[in-house]
Amino acid sequence: MLGGSDLNDEMCRDDVLHSGTCPEQLVDSATAERLAQVFRAMADPTRVRILSALAEAELCVGDLAGVLEMSISAISHQLRLLRELRVVRKRREGKHIYYALDDEHVRDLFERGLEHVQHT
Repeated sequence: MLGGSDLNDEMCRDDVLHSGTCPEQLVDSATAERLAQVFRAMADPTRVRILSALAEAELCVGDLAGVLEMSISAISHQLRLLRELRVVRKRREGKHIYYALDDEHVRDLFERGLEHVQHT
């Protein structure tokens, strides 16, 4: 941990951006908020387990409830949030609604996160 004097030594003392050290273009605020929402959606262990199941196959609510050993109501609640954030999508076939990861970006984000936490 840095002491008070060490911290002061690390801080810039002038009001000028150092050329070549600061990014020229940052993510805009609206995009940053949407990305933060996606990460918040993935910050719940139940939702992570749902994504894990959907990374393997398209499933209906009943199948997800069975696999996760949870109530259909609890799974539906989580799926509603994931749908609102465009992390999962639904498809109707007759009386059944099937859920899948929204696209390959979501799959990649999930798989990259999983690789990161499993990396030793």
